[in-house]
Amino acid sequence: MKSVYPVIFTRLNDEKDTVLIEVPDLDILTEGFGMVDAVDMARDAIGLKGICYEDDGRELPVPSLMGDIDVSKGTFAEDGQGCLSLVDIDFTEYRRKIDNKTVRRNVTLPNWLNQEAEKAHINVSRVLQEALMMKLGVSR
Repeated sequence: MKSVYPVIFTRLNDEKDTVLIEVPDLDILTEGFGMVDAVDMARDAIGLKGICYEDDGRELPVPSLMGDIDVSKGTFAEDGQGCLSLVDIDFTEYRRKIDNKTVRRNVTLPNWLNQEAEKAHINVSRVLQEALMMKLGVSR
């Protein structure tokens, strides 16, 4: 699922080029160093928050319209000039990228097939992963 959220970026003009980040719709506050890093950090924070919402069975908040956000009332308004922009996220792709924990599954094979696989030094888990990805039409 793809979405786009409005984000307030506030540059501090310090030696690290710190950019304070606020995603009002998701109650996210974070920071980056330089605008490229700040956009990456915003996308990462939105992705993580979205996955938490999904895992908890909660609906993601509907993104606000840009015209409904007043930058002067942002959390970091007193720290510098805020700039409002949109940051996109593909939650499905993001989960696939970061959720690589392994899950143990019990698979039943005929003994003769298991012995042939062992003789051929075939990693059955890898073959199963590749077959599932092919069957589902997905990739890493």
